[in-house]
Amino acid sequence: MDKEYAYSEIFYSMQGEGEYTGVPTAWLRFFLCNLQCDGFGQEDPTDPSTYKLPYKDVIATDYDRIEDLPVFEYGCDSSYSWSKKFRDLQYKGNVKQIGDRILETLPKNTFGDNIHMCFTGGEPLMKHAQEASIGVMDYLISEGHKIPSVTYETNGTQELTEEFENFWGWTNNTTDETELFFSVSPKLWTVAGEKPKKAIKPDNVAQYNQVSGRGQLKFVCNGTNECWDELESVVEQFRQAGVEYPIWIMPVGATVEGQKGELAGAKFTDGDIANQALQRGYNVSARVHTYMWGNVIGV
Repeated sequence: MDKEYAYSEIFYSMQGEGEYTGVPTAWLRFFLCNLQCDGFGQEDPTDPSTYKLPYKDVIATDYDRIEDLPVFEYGCDSSYSWSKKFRDLQYKGNVKQIGDRILETLPKNTFGDNIHMCFTGGEPLMKHAQEASIGVMDYLISEGHKIPSVTYETNGTQELTEEFENFWGWTNNTTDETELFFSVSPKLWTVAGEKPKKAIKPDNVAQYNQVSGRGQLKFVCNGTNECWDELESVVEQFRQAGVEYPIWIMPVGATVEGQKGELAGAKFTDGDIANQALQRGYNVSARVHTYMWGNVIGV
């Protein structure tokens, strides 16, 4: 229990995307990710030479807390959770300290019937984060807290460890009252600038599906024909791997202005993308929390 893990945030808010939208949620954002998604919001996500990446211009030592960092409109909006330049701003704690801090953020310092738990990142299924999340869950359960549902917000590239599978197996008495949900957001080359060989791993997501049949495939979309063509191809790959999670489509954009197509280089608005998704029979999501509070850290 004394091993320490790095994390970027612990906070209490609501889920702003996908199936659990609007549900009160306790959040733990782990540090480190295997992808960077520098193409988000760029005029041409497939041409790195044209990227605007404001996080690279930030001098990390000018800030005392992650919460004081600016919002980045281009590239990954949570680069503070994986870029090594922000390593010294991360929080650290063992599973008891992390679990206690999660509880401190909640109303009445306890989980209720409707409070969800979400592990995000960074990438919460990297091996260190799998280990930490299991430890945190084990600690919370041992303290008598019943957690009705847990989401892992993942890019879908990581294999599950044997320890993770054993912990979340449905014959395990410690977790059989908790719904495990995988929110898988595969990163598209035409939107995030991540090459398919690295970013699209249907067999890994099929492994998630074996552990829990509850989940979603959530794609960030910029509305271009190239994006839709790639998205349809990727969906087919997941279907062939036996992953039947429902599809959610979310417009690209770290801010409300970005989602509404008000930034330079934008080709479609959030409404345009929603219409296109509905015509294809997909669910529509938005980053609802940004419409309520703006894209600030801690919501």
